[in-house]
Amino acid sequence: MPYNSTPLITLAVDTTSPGGSAAVLRAERCIGSVSAWTEETHCSRFFRQVEFLLAELALSLDQVELFAVANGPGSFTGLRVGIAAIKAWAEVYGKPVVGVSALEAIAAESHAASAVLVPVFDARRGEVYFGFYRRTGNPAAAELALEGQYSAMPPSDFLQEVRTRLGDTPCTIVTPTPEALSVALAHKGGQQSWEKMALEVVPNILAPVVGLLAARRARDGVTNNSLTLEANYVRRTDAEMKWKGI
Repeated sequence: MPYNSTPLITLAVDTTSPGGSAAVLRAERCIGSVSAWTEETHCSRFFRQVEFLLAELALSLDQVELFAVANGPGSFTGLRVGIAAIKAWAEVYGKPVVGVSALEAIAAESHAASAVLVPVFDARRGEVYFGFYRRTGNPAAAELALEGQYSAMPPSDFLQEVRTRLGDTPCTIVTPTPEALSVALAHKGGQQSWEKMALEVVPNILAPVVGLLAARRARDGVTNNSLTLEANYVRRTDAEMKWKGI
């Protein structure tokens, strides 16, 4: 369902991390958001948070014109909660939906001038998720192009992958979870190639930028529906790994 202009009301959610967030945008401006870093699962708090946010803004789900969701990578259970809810609402209200990568949202939060951005965040199990993005088009529009595929590996292997892929090309590693990289960064040594690498810490509240990216895509006619939206898990679930003996 293409739009000729930016959707007026967008509801965006992110359940890829333990914190998670929800946001409402009017055009491309965030008018409200909610987030909490807690041990309570998304299953039990997600709908309560969305209900609270909409009530604060005197809005209802039937007024939402576009549903947006961070579709991975991230927590398997969290992803299923967020994506299932968004797909259900899109189906019930007959509205389009846009899935946005959590890694792209992290890269889009960057204020660095680097042409190459490497978003990364904690994947647990002693690994991090990451990808490589290059700035394209109008710098003011923050247009990003993914180079290659997303991956998950231990932090030390990730840093070596950055060095192998980029060599002496300057880049900025963008992350909302710097603690996941702290040990590996401390042991990267004084190798000259690392001098081209900068580290930028960004907020872990992704829903507002997920909504912004989704609204821009909808404006350009790039949307999904409740049947075509899928999660990008990047790696196997714990259950699958145990079943296969990995």
